[in-house]
Amino acid sequence: MTDPVTDTAVPVCSAKGCREAAVWVLAWNNPKLHTPERRKTWLACEEHREHLSQFLGVRGFLKDVVTLAEWEGRESGEDREGSAADR
Repeated sequence: MTDPVTDTAVPVCSAKGCREAAVWVLAWNNPKLHTPERRKTWLACEEHREHLSQFLGVRGFLKDVVTLAEWEGRESGEDREGSAADR
């Protein structure tokens, strides 16, 4: 999906068939396949966040759910000190 104003790619929800803009990042890993620190991600719109979280959660894969803005801040190094909840 492309933002018509900025002409940049807009992240979309990972739910099958959904083309809505992503708002959430669901960080997960499969301990049978990935090292403990490895994080795979699914993106979710408001409507599909709970469904995708439950899908990963019942399998024991879900590690974190954060807003896309927060995730992008972590990736760019803005959150190197961690949040207050992490201290």
